Order: sequence, then C-alpha cells, then structure tokens
Amino acid sequence: MVPVPQTRPKTPPVLRRAPVQQRSAERLARILDACAVLLDETGYEQLSTRAVAARAGVPIGSVYRFFGNKRAMVAALAHRNLDQYAERISTRFAATPVLDAYGAIDGVLDEFIAMKRTVPGFALVDFGVPGSAPGETAEDSEAGADEAGEDADGSAGHPNDLVADRLCSLLAVHLGRAADEALRRKVLVGVETADALVRLAFRTDPDGDPALVDETRQLLYAYLAPSLS
Repeated sequence: MVPVPQTRPKTPPVLRRAPVQQRSAERLARILDACAVLLDETGYEQLSTRAVAARAGVPIGSVYRFFGNKRAMVAALAHRNLDQYAERISTRFAATPVLDAYGAIDGVLDEFIAMKRTVPGFALVDFGVPGSAPGETAEDSEAGADEAGEDADGSAGHPNDLVADRLCSLLAVHLGRAADEALRRKVLVGVETADALVRLAFRTDPDGDPALVDETRQLLYAYLAPSLS
C-alpha cells in the first residue's frame, strides 16, 4: 500500500477526554490497535471511526469520547508510534555496554526497519498524520487538525522534524554530546535521507531490500558518525 502525504502535529494530540482509570487506558489502546490494523487493510481513505469501534469491540461512543474524527485518532497513533520508536532506541542504547557513533546509527536504523516490518499500520502512518483524503470535508480537516495539534492550512511541517528532535535528544544523552543546532541539523539531514532510502528499499522489496538498507547504513556512517564521535 502506498504511503499517503503526511503533515506533522506541532504538539501531542489533545484527547477529548484523557483516560484516568486503567480500564479506560486499555480501551484507548484497543482503539489505536484496531486503527493500525485497519490502516493496513483498507488504507486511510476508507478508514472510519465506526469500523475501528467494531474491530476494537467497543461502542462507537467510546471512540468519540477520545477523538472527534479519524484524523485526530490517526494523529494519536502517529504520536504513539514515535513514543514507541524512541523507547525502543533508548532501551537498545542502555543495553549496549559501550555505545559509539556506529552503534548508535545501527540502533536508530535497525529499530526503524524493524517497526516497518512488524508494527501494524506503520508502513502507512509512521510518525505523521495523513493528508486530507478524498471525501473529507473542509470542516473535517479543520476540526481534525485542531484536535491533532496542526495548523488547518497544512503548515504544520513534516513529521521528520519531530523525529529529528527526538533523535537529537536521545543521541546527545547517550553519547554525551551537546544537543546543539549543529547536531540537530545533521540529524535532520540524516533522517530525511534515511526516510527516502528506506521507502525505496521497501518499494523494491516488501520486506526491505537488504542491499538498499546496507547502502543506507553506509551513507549514514559516512555522514553522521564524525559528528557523533
């Protein structure tokens, strides 16, 4: 399935009602899990809150208790994906006895590839919210953008900006380097480059062409390692 254009929420999506009890949090997790699976099955255009509710085994009112529409729901899924990605990287870094620049690059790339291969919905919605789909009204897009923390005019930017911010912080902490503007710029270029090449690898092979993944790794080694050392 071809990924759709994405925009980046500036801030974490605001739930209509934040879960307080564990039961409510578990219900929210089931809704997002169902959303991810249905994205793989139907794509964003055909995704509906009613279908998500049915797949999650919850009343439709439970979905609307958290989200105004599917756009806000997918925004929450994108943020959950980024949180999980950052957690996977942090766990991997912490478990590495001696972490150097090359090991850090391996961790960042390998965890992204692993999520591409195994996490439902990730191939379509990784860290960003899909652009407006045919059939969505202007009111839908504006309301969804408001709940998702976006500008309604589509000027929220690209999800890779948010990814670069998170990676810059993680790399700085675990490698003992200042998270300055120079590092963020380097990381952003690396993220943009890796994103394009990984898309190419998965377009060439549904599991990610190994040769293209290796080319991506070598490019990141050459470009980022000197700045991370």
